[in-house]
Amino acid sequence: MSDRYERGMEVRRAVLGDAHVERAEAAKTVMDEPFQTLITESAWGTVWASDGISQRERSMLTLALLAALGNFDEIPMHIRATARTGASKQDVLEAFQHVAIYAGVPRANHALKLAKQTYMEMEETQQSNTSQRFDPEDAK
Repeated sequence: MSDRYERGMEVRRAVLGDAHVERAEAAKTVMDEPFQTLITESAWGTVWASDGISQRERSMLTLALLAALGNFDEIPMHIRATARTGASKQDVLEAFQHVAIYAGVPRANHALKLAKQTYMEMEETQQSNTSQRFDPEDAK
C-alpha cells in the first residue's frame, strides 16, 4: 500500500478508534475495496492528516458539513470520534447552530437529535464499562 494509505489508516484509527476500523475492514469486500482505499488515502491520509487545523476543528467542520448537506448516517460515527478529537458537546452545539442559520433549522435539529442519542449511548457504554471493572477493594 502507499504511504498515504498507511498514514490514512493511522489517522483513521486515531480518530475513529481501532474497534471501528477493524469492523469496517472486516466488512470490506472485493466490490468496495477500491472505494475504501480512496477514502483512506484521500479523506484520512490527506485531509484528516493535514496539520493545517486541529482535529477538534476538523471534527466541528465535518459534523457541520454532514448536517448541512443532510448526510446524517455518518453523524453518530463522527460524534463518537469527538471523544478522540477533543471537540466538546458545546463545540458540536456551536457547529450545529451555524448549520441552523446557514443551511436550515430542520437539518440542524435532526443532527442535534442524532448527537444527543449518540452521546447518551456513549455515556451508557462508559458507565457500563466502569461498573464492570475489577476493583481490588471488592476482593477484600
